[in-house]
Amino acid sequence: MTGPTTNGPTTLGSTTPGPATNGPTTPGPARVASAVVIGAGLAGLTAAEGLAARGVEVTVLEARPRVGGRTHGIEVAPGAWIDAGAAYLGAKHTELLALIKDLGLATTPTTMLGASRFALDPGTGADGELATRDGRFPPLNAVALGELFDRLAELTAQVDPEAPWLTPDAERLDTLTAAEWAEQELGHPDARLFFPLFLGEMMAADPADVSVLHMAFYLRSGGGLRYLNAFEGGAQEDRVAGGAHLLCERLAARLTDRRPGSVRLGEPVRSVVQDGEGVTVHTRAGAAYRAGVAVVALPPLLAESLDLRPARPAPRAGGRTGRGCAVKVNLVYPSPVWREHGLSGWSVNARGPLLSTVDDSPADAPDGSRVGVLTGFVTGAEAHRYAALGPEEQRAAAVAQAASLFPMLPEPIGFHRTDWVNEPYSKGCYAALFGPGDWSRLGPALTAPHGRVHWAGTETSTEFFGLLEGAIRSGHRVVAEILDAEA
Repeated sequence: MTGPTTNGPTTLGSTTPGPATNGPTTPGPARVASAVVIGAGLAGLTAAEGLAARGVEVTVLEARPRVGGRTHGIEVAPGAWIDAGAAYLGAKHTELLALIKDLGLATTPTTMLGASRFALDPGTGADGELATRDGRFPPLNAVALGELFDRLAELTAQVDPEAPWLTPDAERLDTLTAAEWAEQELGHPDARLFFPLFLGEMMAADPADVSVLHMAFYLRSGGGLRYLNAFEGGAQEDRVAGGAHLLCERLAARLTDRRPGSVRLGEPVRSVVQDGEGVTVHTRAGAAYRAGVAVVALPPLLAESLDLRPARPAPRAGGRTGRGCAVKVNLVYPSPVWREHGLSGWSVNARGPLLSTVDDSPADAPDGSRVGVLTGFVTGAEAHRYAALGPEEQRAAAVAQAASLFPMLPEPIGFHRTDWVNEPYSKGCYAALFGPGDWSRLGPALTAPHGRVHWAGTETSTEFFGLLEGAIRSGHRVVAEILDAEA
């Protein structure tokens, strides 16, 4: 087997694993010369760029034929792009805003001018099958919803944001599902109706799939209940002009400008083997890369599937760790015609598949043309049902529901469906769902290096967990961690 390199990752002719040890190895040289980053999403590329800027020779391995991870752009008209994955940001996302500026990108506001639509079942406080009103607050019992948000705020305030497993009463909160909590705490039918819709919008989660501790932590981590839920002045205020996928594309371009071939696509990783002098990363195709350290920037369920030798002392995911349940639907029209009727494009719906919609129309294309894009979110248990339909059934159901919400809509000129539930190299979106017991079992070792193996990804960030901002912060943390350890 080829020995460790001193100048950077080297593709090896043999994929025979190196000698395994019985535990994490001690730090090697005073200065790490090379690194392999597994995953070319925002976390992995942020880490790779940070290391490369400090003189470390980096190779990035990505299973997909594209960079971007859970960001993904679709061109809906010449020069006009939309986000089929992660999209939104706000003023508290300081590292993301700094990166946007550094990469020469800009932001565009999320349009929310006009009235909203609400399709909520009769007999639950809704004004008939379809209600129209200003703002995002649904036409349900205001007292009941106020009590719901007060109880969520109380839970959120209890959480230790740096170490959720140390929260007072953490064992009980981590055992109880959000569905069980709602059954115990929410008496009014309007609150029970709205709670799963709210959780689906915020976390792409069914209440039965997450612990109360994870729900409360997620809301706290994201900047607080009201901030995370808001467009104007909140976490969904803006989007990246041209699409969030540009962040990863430009980071990858920087890396390849420094060293051609440093970002390798279509290279799913099978195993990571440590020895006393470095790591060897083996791909499923039989290639091997040698480096001083490895950064695993994968969602927990994918990270858990890697063959690490020696084995990690703590798991990356457990039996109750779930996939973020989201299917994102983009309906393209000749123009955002709903605006002409005083509507914002925002809707909340008790029945699927589209549990909420938003106006995601891109800015005018370079030639001055404009298209209208209505984005629908299929989340929670509804995402599994919708994903099981055939392509034509999915299109028909989404188009019909959009037309019932906005009768002025013409036939769409484009339809795009991105199924994150079944995406093999994401295993869910927005982020992994920590189920009962997960924070107690996984939390203490969430970011702890395993010898020469370090962990990145938005799920490793206790700040803005599940968001673009969290991914970037995890990448910065790993860079500091590696340099500090090797010093």
